[in-house]
Amino acid sequence: MYTTVRRYPPDHPMAWLSFAKDDLNAARVGPDLISLEILCFHAQQAAEKALKAVLIDQSTDFPYTHDIGELLTILEEIGISYAAGSPETSRLTRYAVSVRYPGLADPVTPDEYRDALRLAE
Repeated sequence: MYTTVRRYPPDHPMAWLSFAKDDLNAARVGPDLISLEILCFHAQQAAEKALKAVLIDQSTDFPYTHDIGELLTILEEIGISYAAGSPETSRLTRYAVSVRYPGLADPVTPDEYRDALRLAE
């Protein structure tokens, strides 16, 4: 069953946060249905989009990057720090590109998946 989701304009932080929540839910599906690599990609996307939602909320421009560390640095520069996210959350960056394609990275282990999900949450 599909649910109707309120849509926000693309420059609204809730638009980004809504997509972040969807990515987090996709990451939670579990390895019975989807590869660990794709689950970790969605964990990374959840964190990235959530951080970008905060930047939009703060009227702060950001580069179109998948680098979680870079986004955390920008947040710190404007006075917002996330002790639970930095620098540990930066580890998610490795899942932004290379795991989406076969053979570009080592296979993701179940422990790495659990860690990625924890970091994204």
